[in-house]
Amino acid sequence: MELYSTFSLLLVVAAFFAYLNHRFLRLPPTIGLMALTLLSSLGLVGLGRLGVPAVLRVVEMVRTIDFHTVLMQYMLSFLLFSGAMQLDTRSLGRQRTPVVLLATLGTLISTLMVACGLYLVLPLFRLPLDFIYCLLFGSLISPTDPVAVLGILTKAGLPKALETEIVGESLFNDGVGVVLFATVLSVAVAGPAAFDPVQALALLLREAAGGLGLGALLGYAGFRLLRNVNNYKVEVLLTLAIVTGGSALAARLHTSGPLAMVVAGLIVGSQQGRRAMSDETEDYVDKFWELIDMVLNALLFVLMGLEMLVLRISGQYVAAGLAVVALVLLARLVSVSIPLSFLRRRRAFSEFSLAMLTWGGLRGGISVALALSLPPTMPRELLVGITYVVVVFSILGQGLTIGPLATRLQRGLSKQQ
Repeated sequence: MELYSTFSLLLVVAAFFAYLNHRFLRLPPTIGLMALTLLSSLGLVGLGRLGVPAVLRVVEMVRTIDFHTVLMQYMLSFLLFSGAMQLDTRSLGRQRTPVVLLATLGTLISTLMVACGLYLVLPLFRLPLDFIYCLLFGSLISPTDPVAVLGILTKAGLPKALETEIVGESLFNDGVGVVLFATVLSVAVAGPAAFDPVQALALLLREAAGGLGLGALLGYAGFRLLRNVNNYKVEVLLTLAIVTGGSALAARLHTSGPLAMVVAGLIVGSQQGRRAMSDETEDYVDKFWELIDMVLNALLFVLMGLEMLVLRISGQYVAAGLAVVALVLLARLVSVSIPLSFLRRRRAFSEFSLAMLTWGGLRGGISVALALSLPPTMPRELLVGITYVVVVFSILGQGLTIGPLATRLQRGLSKQQ
């Protein structure tokens, strides 16, 4: 009954705020939901300090929610599968080299830069941190999440290639970032003295290669099953089974569920995969996953906002977090610049690719979930506080300005031509 009450609360809040945003604010849905929930949470924090009983009950209800488990074990698989299905695989194939480089080399560069910068910056705020924990923060903050700005990017009329690069990178670097975080976390838990590089590399390969292989197997099996059926109800159910069964199997095999869902979604949503469906089935499958994506994103951003009720974020953490925002943006700029500099020798890129890839690299729920998964024996409160500041700035600050920036850059390019 408690689980049902919690889910009901989240869904009612999400629906009400979605209505308010659509009716009055007219912001991009995820940004509007995040802003409204944050403002409401700050108000509830004030009422909670006054001891209002109803607010205290809401706080206790939110406290029972395991954000990491809800997102990483339940919601993320659906969100990544849905996002991969909607991606144009032909365009992704043409942009596969920049997407792979940005998702792998770019994520590694960003992780190392953020770790080194954090190690130097935090002592200025009297918050010194061991380098292994700085590296842990770098791995959890590096994955990007452009869900909040995809609609804005489409309306801004960006070149299709650039849009594919941003979306494709985010789908794959989510999986890469989670695998990297798991590897660094295992080192942090074991301690430097017990660190075994061979074992760490084996863990990394098992998670990454295993996830990619499992996703390919699930996607191909799903494609064969869909091709042999011509009933939209059964076929929608099959896609749902791929996600639920596939993510459970990935957890059992200790491979990367996010990477598996991305690959499976790309195969099912590919041109060949869609030819296995009738026009009616394709329409129902697309609408079903569009609805799933919308509902889960609404719940995710409401849940992120409500976390403010239970997090302890001091003024010192906020100040450090704002400094880290600049550090994360700088790391993003460098981690995008280096792969692009290699790629420019072989292919042309849009004039404003660097600016859009840098500013469009939003941090979201995955970073918060990974931070909240840290054990209490680590400096969890500090890392969660800084992560939350970076994510809120990213979604509200970058999310609200990415559209105007894209439009301005487009106009500047048009004038030059």
